Amino acid sequence: MKAILFVGHGSRDQEGNQQVREFIREIRKTWDDSYLVETCFLEFERPTVQQGIELCVEKGASHIIVIPIMLLQAGHSKIHIPAAIDEAKKLYPLVQFTYGRPIGVHEETFEILKTRLTEIGEDVESTEDDTAVLLLGRGGSDPDANSDLYKIARLLWEKTNYKIVEPAFMGVTNPLVNEGIERCIKLGAKKVIILPYFLFTGILIKRLEELMVPIQNQYAAVEFKLADYFGYHPKLQTILIDRVEEAIRDEVKMNCDTCQYRLNVMEHMDHHHHHDHDHGEDHHRHDHDHHHSHDPHYHDHEHAVQKAGDRG
Repeated sequence: MKAILFVGHGSRDQEGNQQVREFIREIRKTWDDSYLVETCFLEFERPTVQQGIELCVEKGASHIIVIPIMLLQAGHSKIHIPAAIDEAKKLYPLVQFTYGRPIGVHEETFEILKTRLTEIGEDVESTEDDTAVLLLGRGGSDPDANSDLYKIARLLWEKTNYKIVEPAFMGVTNPLVNEGIERCIKLGAKKVIILPYFLFTGILIKRLEELMVPIQNQYAAVEFKLADYFGYHPKLQTILIDRVEEAIRDEVKMNCDTCQYRLNVMEHMDHHHHHDHDHGEDHHRHDHDHHHSHDPHYHDHEHAVQKAGDRG
């Protein structure tokens, strides 16, 4: 039996964890009963990845396809999940494992982002010159993940008619929210739309919602709008189904299970990623910063299609 094991990030906020479970329950309808579909979490919630794998084996899985429900390539998807798979291979030598890709830079993410902008009354094809979009990511210590948000911001600029699209982060790295807002204002923005690049709700999303009133008070001359996070958008289902299907076909373009860099890192760290380690969702600076910039492992992303003409 083949099992599909989805790995959510996990949150101290139970509403976010429940959203992950409900999303997977819905997407489960994609595959017939010959597939076992389970959900686990990296931190703050159970089952852990190890427990999820154990559950799949107990239910008769001989091939487990592990799919990270994560937006960007970072330490969790590059190190922690592969480390859990490494351990499971030792425990279950007769079980086959296939590790799929995170969401990454996927074409459908831009349809989700445009939908979230439309929902708050924006016309992405006919925009005002003084309207800015602040694409807001979680932020982390992995340079690849942070730079991917910049790439996504640029691609969103290419796919809409906003003259100003700027990236910013909720924590760990710069630019933070206020710095991003100030940059938008310096570029001429009279209206700033904060567009969260988050899958589900959680501590950081709720903190952002609470920040909107003080932000508006601080920048009284500027209009602010907060768009929704990805949530249950049908295109998110499409993306994750794509990631599962390419893993089932053994067509994963790149994953860290075979990354020599990761194997070298593992020799110098305690790779047991504890479920209850003490750090908040907005503090993902681990001791084992994974500087992942070598060309052979620079992941295969979709390239931007340049627009004809100049925006002026």
